[in-house]
Amino acid sequence: MSDQLELYDVTIIGGGPAGMYTAFYSGMRDLKTKLIEAKEELGGRMLIYPEKMIWDVGGVTPTLCHQLIKQLKEQAMTFEPTIVLGQQITGQELQEDGTYILTSASGEKHWTRTVILAIGYGILQMAKLEIEGANRYEVTNLHYTVQELEPFRGKHVLISGGGDSAVDWANELEPIAASVTVVHRRERFGGHEKNIARMKSSSVEVRVPYALTQLHSSNGETIDQVTISHVETGETEVFAVDAIIVNHGLKHDFGPLREWGLDMGEWCANVSDKLETNLPGVFAAGDFVDYSSKVRLIAGTFTDAVLALNSAKLYIDPTADKVAYVSSHNDRFKEKNKALGVVDDH
Repeated sequence: MSDQLELYDVTIIGGGPAGMYTAFYSGMRDLKTKLIEAKEELGGRMLIYPEKMIWDVGGVTPTLCHQLIKQLKEQAMTFEPTIVLGQQITGQELQEDGTYILTSASGEKHWTRTVILAIGYGILQMAKLEIEGANRYEVTNLHYTVQELEPFRGKHVLISGGGDSAVDWANELEPIAASVTVVHRRERFGGHEKNIARMKSSSVEVRVPYALTQLHSSNGETIDQVTISHVETGETEVFAVDAIIVNHGLKHDFGPLREWGLDMGEWCANVSDKLETNLPGVFAAGDFVDYSSKVRLIAGTFTDAVLALNSAKLYIDPTADKVAYVSSHNDRFKEKNKALGVVDDH
């Protein structure tokens, strides 16, 4: 089978920020690189929140998520890796020569010296609102993500949930909506402390501990009122809304990956400080990994990518440099700098 396939040095599984930055850095290290993404586009979990403002990437001023995805895509393509979309890798087989044959759910095969798993939390699905008949309103004014802010301008918006995204959406919508009400089952909110403080100090009305329990429609097509219930006393309130955003988290599914023999916890693979898994030649990066100093930010994901790729490079060639030269001294960038009109005097 391998005789019919093209051999790659590195195959990255997952096209989110970890996977895209790994593809870029793999090019810096002059490795033949393939990236395989299960969806039909790159971006990973970031695709769920295109209008979310990203503040915490070093050297990047506040940037909308969809713009950061665009920039990461452009950077990932710097050294022209092979990109494969719409294939979910389900199987792997270690060959006698130490290479791997990867198999997709639809039967395609890929041959590689090393594998870097950048799959986040696996296949993601939004947790749906558990109210009978709620799905009928998904085509009108019941939302599980915010693709654009403008449709909510001047609207009375209710957000159900208390995670990072619910807080972010409340803060983003507060300046343009007629009103924003956040309903959460617990007193404590998830997310960054500063964002929570910003939400609570604004005009956003925070109702805790309450749950969204009923949807009401006068025309059968759109929700115009909701009932919320106090989770401890059962006391209920009914009020008018124009739109509802539900953020009850994500359901994660790793599928057959759990059968690979990886050392995994409930949501993450346990890796060494060099981002090595317990499988030879298989490394991991991003939200999929857990280790003692793990930083769960996009910035931390970039560091994971570098560490995993450097480990893959040394696995292939133990005599290689431990890290790549910085871009200002890296021969891979000399011609690219010339194309940009940059004269390198050093």
